[in-house]
Amino acid sequence: MIICVPKETMPGEHRVALVPESCKKLIQAGYDVAIEAGAGDAAYFSDEAYRAAGATIESDAAGMLGKAEFVARVNAPSAGGSAGRNEIEPMRQGAFLLGSLMPLRHLSVMKALAVHNITSFSTDAIPRTTRAQPMDTLSSQANLTGYRGVLLAAVELPKYFPMLMTAAGMVPAAKVFVVGAAVAGLQAIATARRLGANVSATDVRPEVKEQIESVGAKYVGIELKSSATAGGGYATELSEEDKARQRELLAEQCAAVDIVITTALIGGVFAPRLITKEMVARMKPGSIIVDLAADGGGNCELSRPGETVVEYGVKILAPLNVPSSMPTHASTLFSRNLTAFLLAFTKEKTFQLDLADDIQQGALITHAGQVVHARTKDAIAKAGGQ
Repeated sequence: MIICVPKETMPGEHRVALVPESCKKLIQAGYDVAIEAGAGDAAYFSDEAYRAAGATIESDAAGMLGKAEFVARVNAPSAGGSAGRNEIEPMRQGAFLLGSLMPLRHLSVMKALAVHNITSFSTDAIPRTTRAQPMDTLSSQANLTGYRGVLLAAVELPKYFPMLMTAAGMVPAAKVFVVGAAVAGLQAIATARRLGANVSATDVRPEVKEQIESVGAKYVGIELKSSATAGGGYATELSEEDKARQRELLAEQCAAVDIVITTALIGGVFAPRLITKEMVARMKPGSIIVDLAADGGGNCELSRPGETVVEYGVKILAPLNVPSSMPTHASTLFSRNLTAFLLAFTKEKTFQLDLADDIQQGALITHAGQVVHARTKDAIAKAGGQ
């Protein structure tokens, strides 16, 4: 069975779906692996390294996609038009596709995959079960995001992070407030603590209080009138009453700290607006907001995804695709996730489709000419089929 890895075309993307160590494992399992020339360059994996692992290097992307039975990607493919080259049309009909497709953000692409009869799996839809943990790209990449977000804040903050005793006297530790305590939030807490900051954190899921405290932060939260837990480690939207009480808490906390780091996503996809401009106006001049939910639209009302702005004397960073800024390790972890998925369902040197398996069921987006993922189907219907 032939697995191919095209070069990522999304602007600013430096990751590659498979790295040489994974290619070697897949080849040992009986697969043939083809890599588009230069696909790993931005992540510092050379064509020579892929050849040494046993992969072939292809300069003709369309030709490679046409013969591939399984395509591994980081992002959803481009359907052409203003987005650039069409990466769906050259694909062999009936082929498998695996990557972090973010189907709810790319409805037209999912429809195009269905029309082209591609069986696609999205790793961000893999159920968060113990068995699926090695395949969970959301978690592996969120770890990088939380870590990098704190470093960005440290660079921009006009103060030290740690408390320091100097000959000129003592300077206090920076105060950091983390909003959202899933993987990115917990890594942000741990990184800020390692840098010496005083850290507090909140999450709408009260059951994560113990996790927040285990990595060294103080938990602050409200007592919810209704549950905000959506299952699988995700949060759902709050009731209007709970939203109002949460806004009061956020306003109080943001005004008291030097850095606010937001990581909140609903269902791992869309960012709720949590930090209002009124809250920003109450923050101390020189404070920093790092909006790590910018890919989902941003948690701060004043965030401009992909930009850094200053409002009311507060610097607001809203970086996009943060894992791509650390492409070597981001690619390595992502590649290991994809390889775990492939090898889990490999039999007789080929990938076995098993629609009765809970992991495949959860991750399956398109199959047999249809969009089969329930949430994606509903979103397409609500969008009027667009």
